[in-house]
Amino acid sequence: MGHDETDVAGAPAREVKLGQLLGLMSYVSPDRDPVAGRDAASGPGEGPQVESRPLYWCKTTNPFWTIPEVPYGTDVRVLMPEAPDFDRLWTLLTGSGISCRRVGYWVEDEIISTVGPDGRTGPLWATTTLTVPGARRATWRARTPGHTARDARDAFQMVWDAHGEAVQEHRPVHVPAAGLVPELWLDYLPFDTLNPAQVQAVPAVLNSDGHLVITAPTGAGKTVVGMLAVLRTILGEGRKAAWLVPQRSLTDELDRELESWRGKGLRVERLSGEHIIDLEKIRAADLWVATTEKFESICRTSSLQAALGEVGCLVVDEVHLLGSPGRGPLLEALLARVRGADSRVRIVGLSATVSNAEEIAGWLAGRLITTTWRPTRLTWQLPCVPAYRDHLNRRDRRKDDEVRTRAAVALTLRVTDAGGSVLVFCGSKHNVRTTALALAAARGVHTRDIKADSDDIDSIHKVCAKASIGLHYKGWEFRREAETRFRAHDFDILVATTTVAAGVNLPARAVVVRDTQVGLDKLDVATALQMFGRAGRVGAGELEGWAYLIADETEHAGWQRALVDGYTVGSRIHATLPDHVLAEVVQGNITSVEQAEHWWRRTLCQYQGDDDTEPVVEAVDFLTDHGYLTQTARPDGSVQVTVTDLGLVTARLMVGTEVGADIRDVLNELAVPSDPGTAEDILIRVVATLVPELAFAPVADNLRSAVSTVVEAGGRRDRMPRTITPRLGIADSVRPGDLAQAALMLAAHSPHSFTHGHRMVGGLPSSTIFPILDQAPRYFAWLAAQGHLAAIHPWIAIVAADIERRVRWRRLGPRRGAGRLLWMCEEMATPAETEEYVPVLWRSATGAGVTDPDWPGSRPPRYCRLGPEEYAGLLRARTTGCELTRKAGEVRADAVAGVLVTWTGRATASTVVNGGASVPFPSLSPGEPDDPGAGAAIFTKRGDYKALGWLDRYHGMAHWSSEDS
Repeated sequence: MGHDETDVAGAPAREVKLGQLLGLMSYVSPDRDPVAGRDAASGPGEGPQVESRPLYWCKTTNPFWTIPEVPYGTDVRVLMPEAPDFDRLWTLLTGSGISCRRVGYWVEDEIISTVGPDGRTGPLWATTTLTVPGARRATWRARTPGHTARDARDAFQMVWDAHGEAVQEHRPVHVPAAGLVPELWLDYLPFDTLNPAQVQAVPAVLNSDGHLVITAPTGAGKTVVGMLAVLRTILGEGRKAAWLVPQRSLTDELDRELESWRGKGLRVERLSGEHIIDLEKIRAADLWVATTEKFESICRTSSLQAALGEVGCLVVDEVHLLGSPGRGPLLEALLARVRGADSRVRIVGLSATVSNAEEIAGWLAGRLITTTWRPTRLTWQLPCVPAYRDHLNRRDRRKDDEVRTRAAVALTLRVTDAGGSVLVFCGSKHNVRTTALALAAARGVHTRDIKADSDDIDSIHKVCAKASIGLHYKGWEFRREAETRFRAHDFDILVATTTVAAGVNLPARAVVVRDTQVGLDKLDVATALQMFGRAGRVGAGELEGWAYLIADETEHAGWQRALVDGYTVGSRIHATLPDHVLAEVVQGNITSVEQAEHWWRRTLCQYQGDDDTEPVVEAVDFLTDHGYLTQTARPDGSVQVTVTDLGLVTARLMVGTEVGADIRDVLNELAVPSDPGTAEDILIRVVATLVPELAFAPVADNLRSAVSTVVEAGGRRDRMPRTITPRLGIADSVRPGDLAQAALMLAAHSPHSFTHGHRMVGGLPSSTIFPILDQAPRYFAWLAAQGHLAAIHPWIAIVAADIERRVRWRRLGPRRGAGRLLWMCEEMATPAETEEYVPVLWRSATGAGVTDPDWPGSRPPRYCRLGPEEYAGLLRARTTGCELTRKAGEVRADAVAGVLVTWTGRATASTVVNGGASVPFPSLSPGEPDDPGAGAAIFTKRGDYKALGWLDRYHGMAHWSSEDS
């Protein structure tokens, strides 16, 4: 068989309408050498891959494809689309004895071969095409040898093997659950039959006691396996169970799935950052459904240790996230605490398929159950687009976004035009909107007057819904509607960020991953595989799923290698090691440096070969140097470590120790402000720029001008222009922390802007700033708690306490000085009823003209949730009636129990007060001005405070001025 007007790579020179297949054509770069006979340079350590077989494997979207001359005995295989246009090619090739397989929605063109330009067998090589809208002909990239060719070969083999049998053979054989599950437990299960993956795992769950790691592809029904592990513990052993999931949204979904359990008498409690913790309900619960972070915070709560002791099973969903930079370290530290054959807590880890699952099971001292069964056959592909560069050789974001959007639209419509549904994953909210509008336009809906960055989200929602397209990202107020309509097949396209990837049950026929960048981070292979796992609508009776990841030419080979090799879990605990050492000390698991070294030997990091204990010793020293721990030499030569009060509050609020140290170091070097406005701006700026999740919150390009305007105005709406216009150059630049600073300044200085639920505040979408305002209060609360510890300057603690409550209760519109009254309302509402009763108590008080908690009398106010004795104890914890008297060289506090702190400039002195006591003013710190200012403050253990000087503006709202908005 010879070429039919082909170039040396085997591509036909004639013009082919590939657009009918994909809607894309390949791009011929004017400076690209089209000769494919030139081998690309191998990377470090890469040489030509030795391949013993003479082979010529081809993926094609060209119905006129022909095979070049190859040596006798060459293994020739062809993958082609399952489409009528290819019937002729199929007949021609199979009639010539060539092995061919047809794949639905096929879009890739690639050759993997050992046949060289001279027709002789040589080293393995591979080449693929670039695809881009509007190009006129297919052009092949230069041949690549070595590992890249090997990965291309293995990727081809995966598809070839998957399509070696008819899809009907994938229909699962379900087994009645009654044959494996105790009869009394059957009503707790969502189905009365078990699929093959569940049949394989259930005997180990029910008939053994040890730790388990169960790996299965996404969609294989691991939730039912987790349910049975929990039921065995609760109903079979009479103990509690905990079920950990990686995201808040998944606690909601799992909680809904377990709602029927409540009707059968089981007490299921959902624990996540969005829900107030009722300690009594937690203690009484049979099952806790929690994020890893919330469960760890429970572990650090001393009043819940007895309840924790009753936990007999820990189900860990997505246990492969041990390798995640964000969530992995905390999960590793938690599992290191309970792993081992002698543990009283059984770990049942549910995992996606990972390449080193046996290693994870070995670390836990558990058993590995692996299944490759999946309810649908999954085919993934990597459409390759050009990597555009500007004149400075930087990534051209505009062109890159354009080609990815057009590629995503073409791939999506290819599936939906055939009656399928598609999930399109994007790396940012902006890209979600851009792609959704492009899809709507491609479906004939008029979108020309609507911009992706528009504040008019109603119009965006309306035009996309008209085209049967839903949007989904955190803060999009129509996302629940989008979920419902997509499940009901009212929408056949859902464009989303990664919020949908990790377990939210929204399957589709196909998945399109538009971006390989998620926010500021590169997309990792674990997340990509989770996205792929959404492909395949089992409930609709479909047996196949398709996944596409759009990769540019610089990353195509890397992604092919990553997907072929699979995800390998590697420890990430080094990054936050001091945090986890502190947590173990707080919980009594580490009491000496030697025990810290022993704890290290229980970590996954050590199990994976890192035997060096020096980092953990350095972590202990770091915690000691920054006041979180103390070290004391014992008579036997060992070194005892003890947590300080600062360490306790840091662990309880889960503030990163390094972040906390940075904040304290910076604040302690600053001169004491002379007024509340300056103090608040300083504190906000420091927290916004030093807390990573606040500092690096992504800012959409269209919001940069608004962010700059808000920061320049200090968040005061009366100083901002009515219309914010874009600015050029450096004037419109946004630095790390500016978005968080803008959000916090708006909450602090324009509280009235938050009382009516507006979508825009100060020119910024509430969906953009609210996540920041939900995260930030924890850091201000941490600073405020240090007032009673005398661990930080009083101005910092008092200003932080006021800001923390004003930000947290921003919907009530509290102004400067409201912190103490809000504190009183929180205390009277009790933790379990805070969300419901604080607003009621606040409005009742402010409606009656009350501006602080210093009211007379001992009768509880209306709506107070405390009993008489509890309320009397709260009254004693106020600073009401406290007298701070300044005398020569000292300050005296009377009629109060707490900690009295005096200061001269940055220097402080303190003492415990129980009735009355005096503290002298400290001497000046070196390098301070002669008259830096002096003052005093009293802090009660329960959280109230009182101060002299300008800090008395935070005693209440009585002396309000326009500056105290």
